[in-house]
Amino acid sequence: MCSGRVDLSFVLKAFSNGIDGVFIGGCILNECNYITHGNYHALNIVLLAKRLMEHIGLNPDRLRIEFISSGEGNLFAEVMDEFSSKVKELGPLGKSEGIDEGELKSKLAEFTKLVPYIKLVNKEKLSSRLVNEDEYDCLFTRDEIDAMLRDVVSYYIDPDKCQACMSCARRCPAEAIISAKKEVHVIDQEKCIKCGTCFEACPSKFGAVTKISGGPVPPPLPEGKRAIVRKSKEA
Repeated sequence: MCSGRVDLSFVLKAFSNGIDGVFIGGCILNECNYITHGNYHALNIVLLAKRLMEHIGLNPDRLRIEFISSGEGNLFAEVMDEFSSKVKELGPLGKSEGIDEGELKSKLAEFTKLVPYIKLVNKEKLSSRLVNEDEYDCLFTRDEIDAMLRDVVSYYIDPDKCQACMSCARRCPAEAIISAKKEVHVIDQEKCIKCGTCFEACPSKFGAVTKISGGPVPPPLPEGKRAIVRKSKEA
């Protein structure tokens, strides 16, 4: 119903499936039928996706967005002919860029997993309403994208501080926290969307959740060694 529903993950999934080019069509800016003006969001998603494509090594011209009225059939046909010709000129995805197919799939899978984190970090910019095309290149810079991907945040539960209160597990939107009564909780890094909810939910008196920026996450405790021994019992 609205181009604003096009998610970054949709674009990455299309390329992951070997699509050579992705086109997104939306209503003319400032003529949205909804108060959300989702076409501005779609534009910002595309500008962000293009920077991510550059980071991977893909030609950003493989992704295009146009804002066209439903009454502009001739213009739509012209745009699609032009885009199709451009994609044919670029050739098969990855090959013309000199990227190995396996490497490309791995990078796209990695970025797809990071979509919630990427959107969270860029939440403010994704809500922008750019009125001038000259601003497009400035919304997301290469340096910003490089820094964001270099310093990806991870979260880790310190087994020496965790009291198995389950506050983090109850709040986790991705069900990424392995929890059991009287056992140290563990974050499943494969499921974690890096939203920071666990960090905020952990009671300050425990401070068990640690935020790690750009570094490796310590390995979790083995399943048989997660039991919490209360100090009173030790005594």
